[in-house]
Amino acid sequence: MVSKERKLQLVKKFGRNAKDTGFLPVQIAILTEEIEGLKVHFNANKNDIHSMRGFMAKVNHRKDLLNHLKNENYDLYEKTIKELNIRK
Repeated sequence: MVSKERKLQLVKKFGRNAKDTGFLPVQIAILTEEIEGLKVHFNANKNDIHSMRGFMAKVNHRKDLLNHLKNENYDLYEKTIKELNIRK
């Protein structure tokens, strides 16, 4: 779970303004933060199959958002994946 303070930092960094939570790079950044937190959980709890389903849903949602951003604004897509250190 991402804290409120961390979400605010991500919105300020990737958003167009401080309250722009619907902007695609902001949504992708928040999902990436949640995914990275869950990776640590799965290293310690390899048999947690129920949480793995939610994890895979987050990964797929981020993938869909990245594809949409790539089709809409390729330069912003490149900038976003570079700043978040996402392989694509």
